[in-house]
Amino acid sequence: MATLTALSTPFGHLRPKRLFVFASLLLLALFPGHLGELTRELMTDAYVQVSVFVAATLLIFYGAERLFRFNIGDALSKAKAAQVPLAALLGATPGCGGAVVVVAAYSSGHVGFGAVVATLTATMGDAAFLLLATRPDAALVVLPLSFVVGILSGWLVDAFNNVEFRDTTSKSCDIAPKIGKIRPQDIAYLVLAVPGLIVGASQLAQVEINDPLGIPVLWVAMAGTFLGLFIWSTSILEAMTHPEDHPITRMAEETSFISVWVIGAYLAYDYLVAFTGVDVAMVFETIAPLLPLIAIVIGFVPGCGPQVLVTTLYINGAVPFAALMGNAISNDGDALFPAIALNPKAAVIATVYSAIPALIVAYAFYFLAPGFMN
Repeated sequence: MATLTALSTPFGHLRPKRLFVFASLLLLALFPGHLGELTRELMTDAYVQVSVFVAATLLIFYGAERLFRFNIGDALSKAKAAQVPLAALLGATPGCGGAVVVVAAYSSGHVGFGAVVATLTATMGDAAFLLLATRPDAALVVLPLSFVVGILSGWLVDAFNNVEFRDTTSKSCDIAPKIGKIRPQDIAYLVLAVPGLIVGASQLAQVEINDPLGIPVLWVAMAGTFLGLFIWSTSILEAMTHPEDHPITRMAEETSFISVWVIGAYLAYDYLVAFTGVDVAMVFETIAPLLPLIAIVIGFVPGCGPQVLVTTLYINGAVPFAALMGNAISNDGDALFPAIALNPKAAVIATVYSAIPALIVAYAFYFLAPGFMN
């Protein structure tokens, strides 16, 4: 039955709000003059600097999972003493898939509450992809440190928390509906990602390539960007994909979802600077001691969009590394959505627990190493 939020058609599920975003971004890209030129430039940067690397990482991760027929949920339930470190490792993996698996495993009784705290503390969500693509030096500090903090937090919770938050009467449910067989748009997205990845990798190596495989990079980026926006605006999913879907389909769906937030963050920051003349870094300097706390509070917001924005502000030098570190530990990414749906009390308590190490680590960097990674 068709609804106002998702109308089924032969071309997919039309989502009015998402289609509005699609149309707005298309108009901005086609706009004449400086606005259109800036928009196309930023979309190209978002595609070759982030989206193609997200696509490659997800394809490798989901492809390996299918190839080796490895079920992470089953492995967690058999891990016993190693549950907390494994949960933290899954959380520290870029993206939200690993943390979502742990949350679902807790709801079905396969892991303890310490594992939930560990994975939600360790995860940086989709913002990790952006940081890896643009500031790999910072990512090499943030991700391992979040992993260690996640393990310690999970062990402490298991040692001192005696309250059971799991609803033993509830049953586990699928995280996302199944799409089914691989679609033409999934194959097309993969094909476009190849030349985009060539450009992105060359930029990291400081080698300029403007026409990968004989195609102008702008054309590749625009085609990849708007195909991704089409996939996102006609998707039945909210963020995560079903584990039984094809790895290429999962890659196309989840990369498209992440890319929307990355494009939004890129455009929001550069539009503000270009059209208002506001020096964001200087404005934030007036409230510098509060920035780690603000970033931690933003981390409480479910989803990856606000966290991608914090990472973008760090990349542009507007907020210090301490703020990024606090947000990385406090944010739960998209994993908070299934946590709230399956067990809202456990989700809230786990988020509150993650705020304590976030405050300690963030302000340790702020006061003891103020210029670190800035």
